This record gives sequence, C-alpha cells and structure tokens, in this order.
Amino acid sequence: MRISVLIPTKNRLEYLRYAVESVRRQDFPDWEVIVADNCSSDDVEGFVQTLDDDRVQYIRPDGPLPVTANWNLAMSQSTGDYVVMLGDDDALVQGHLRSVAHLARAFSSPDVIYTGAWLFAYPGADPAWPDGYLMEYGYARFLRNRSAPYILDPASARRLVDDFLAFRCAYGYNGQFMAFSRALIQRLLERGPVYQSPFPDYYAANAAMLASTRILAVPRPLVVIGVTPKSYGHFHHEKRESDGVAFLGQEEDEEEVRQLADVVLPGTNINTSWLFAAERLRSRFADVPHLRSHHRRYRNLQILRSYIDATTDGTGAGDLTALRAGLSHWERIATRVLLDGLAAPTPLLRTERARVLTGLQTLHRQFLRWDPPREVGRYRTIMEAVCDIEGAGDRP
Repeated sequence: MRISVLIPTKNRLEYLRYAVESVRRQDFPDWEVIVADNCSSDDVEGFVQTLDDDRVQYIRPDGPLPVTANWNLAMSQSTGDYVVMLGDDDALVQGHLRSVAHLARAFSSPDVIYTGAWLFAYPGADPAWPDGYLMEYGYARFLRNRSAPYILDPASARRLVDDFLAFRCAYGYNGQFMAFSRALIQRLLERGPVYQSPFPDYYAANAAMLASTRILAVPRPLVVIGVTPKSYGHFHHEKRESDGVAFLGQEEDEEEVRQLADVVLPGTNINTSWLFAAERLRSRFADVPHLRSHHRRYRNLQILRSYIDATTDGTGAGDLTALRAGLSHWERIATRVLLDGLAAPTPLLRTERARVLTGLQTLHRQFLRWDPPREVGRYRTIMEAVCDIEGAGDRP
C-alpha cells in the first residue's frame, strides 16, 4: 500500500522543512510526498533537491494559483492508495502512515480515515497566547468519549453535513484530520475537483461525508496542526482578514457571487467563505435529498460578528454603516431594537456589551465548546512538539 502526502506551500520554507521531515521520519516506507510550490519566492525547489529523495516530488505551476487550484494540482499528481493533505506548517506524528495502512487493512479499506490531532501555535501566532502552546485538537463530536477506532454510521455522517450547512461546526474540516481512499477520490472527481470553493477543506470534508460508504473514526491524534504568524488563522485573530484572503489567493465563482449577492453581508470572511463552500456542496450533490444551506443563520451570524467587532474594537456603531446598508427592512428593525444600544460608543460599558453580544453568538452554537489544557511556552517549533509527543509515548 502506498500513501501520498500532499503539501501545498507558498513562501513558508522555514515551516515546510519540518512538514517534510516529519514524513521522512515515518516508520512506514511506501509513501510519496507531493510538494506543490505555488510560485514561492523561497527556493523550495532547491530545498527538495538537497533531500536527494525520489519519494519527495516537486511541482510548480507556470503562474500563481488560488489556494484551491494548487491543492487540486497536488492531488492530480498523487498515486497513493490513500491520500493525506498536510499543510506546510503541520507535521505527522511518528507512526501516522503505519497506522493508516494498518487501519485500512483491518477495517476493509474505508473511504475515509478520520483521526484526532494536536494543535500547535507558534510563538507570536495567537495574540491571546503570545508564547505559543500545544493542545489536544480532537474536538469532533464523534471522537469524544471514544478510545478505539470504529465505523461511523451513515446517519451520523449525514447529520454532520446538515450541521455544516446550518453553520454549526460539529467536527474539524481541516484536511489534516483525514486520509482519503483512492476509491473515494474517484467518486468525488465525478462531481468536479476534489477541492472546491474558497475554503477547499470545508467543501472536501463534507463532500467526503456524503460520498463515503465507510468512515473510520480514530480518536488517537496522529498529526500536529500548526498555526504560524503566516497562517490564515493568525490574520483572522489579528483582524487582518483581507491580508489572509490575499495570502491564500482565494477566488470565488462569478456565477455563485451573483446568485448570492442578496445573501452576502459584510463581516468575517470565515462565515462568507463557509457560505460559498456550503452552496458549492449543495449544488454538486443536488441528487442528495434535503440538502439546503441556511442563509438566515449565515446573516444572523454576520450581523452579530459585526456588532461584536464594532464593540471590542472601540469604534462603536460607525463601522456598522456598510452592514446596515445590506440589511432587509425587518433586519434593520430587529438590529435597531436588539443590538444598536449594545454598540453605542460608551467605553465604560464596552466589556459588558461585548460579553452580551458574544453570549448571543454562543446561543447560535456555531462552534463546539472545546478548551482543553494548553502546554504554554514550551516549544519554539512544531518539530520540538512532535518529538516531545513521541517521547511521552503517545504513539498510535
């Protein structure tokens, strides 16, 4: 059995080195790495050549691509029986590939092998934790209170997709959680590229849930997902989402933009790109009954997020002008009655207002509650964290 590891990259060679090293250290020999260099100014090709390892392949398009297109380019070059998408700032824990191969044989070649993970924030990546941290990240609802691998029933998988379409995140959509079988990849390709929409992992994870007949859930963490000062998550935390969008080179379908023009509101790109992923999923799986994306919930979440940002940034209601211009008559009335008083620029009450607004957002249950202990300030690099995890005996 061969396992392909896809590593799209752009101008993050300092992190890519660890991602590739974590694969080359694996105790399973039959693997290939596809480094898809999206026209970096870093000498990624030179780095790959220094490895002198035929299993590490280097590809580079003729010109810069949107992030989704670069992911699909990497996928198109893969030959493995299973494929893992690994970010260039992530790392595999020792035993990852061996475990995937063993589990695939033991559970009769499931379409998806979904595992737990760790989350590692580099120092400086998360302003709330400037010294960085390591924490467990297996927050998927179907992994909790489980200790052994098991097959996820189709009804549960469908509920996960319905939650996604309703803007409720019941499991992690990051590609690093999943190994896709070649059979599943072929089925997904019948509906277009494996990765679609500005958030390719959001689409692919839920497409896999719909297209799979056997999904293996593995509670044990097999990968460390990294967050760096160059990650989209960092730009999001720093309220610099436009920089994050530019870094990813996100590209939206013009027809979908026109169709959703009356739905989209100003606010966080997290929700809007989620909306586009949900719409793409619904259109590609039009033969699946009762799939619908919840535009009302999207708009409610955008309204609340905008009011929270206006309050916590201290800019008050002035920043809400663009939002209000896009509201319907009834939305304007509702926000005037329920929210405008909370966004009034009164510094003394700013913390209290933000707490109330955040509480209203929590009631929408967009994200699962998940706050495990963090190991703070102990590691400078993701490889230090990986080695410590392995040294502690937390191997698959």
